[in-house]
Amino acid sequence: MSEHENNGNPAEAPSVSEHLNIKVTDNNNEVFFKIKRSTKLEKLMSAFCDRQGKNMASVRFLFEGQRVQPTDTPDTLEMQDGDTLEVHQEQVGGWDSFQA
Repeated sequence: MSEHENNGNPAEAPSVSEHLNIKVTDNNNEVFFKIKRSTKLEKLMSAFCDRQGKNMASVRFLFEGQRVQPTDTPDTLEMQDGDTLEVHQEQVGGWDSFQA
């Protein structure tokens, strides 16, 4: 047996899939995406906004209550298959509309 063989098993399969199914919801719409763990979430965020006719600057994406950055990946956020990203309208303005 050569030193490069591993008991007849092909390369060890990773215990987790390379792709994840992620649900993105804005409470009115749900869109499901299948993406690689290493894909920047900007791709998913942009696709969701395109499909819903939203401007990316007018919404924010949250995962487990934390704001998602376009450069984040499922791996950096430790996302699991079936996890959900929430989409919320970005709050615009300040105290002008607040009535005490």
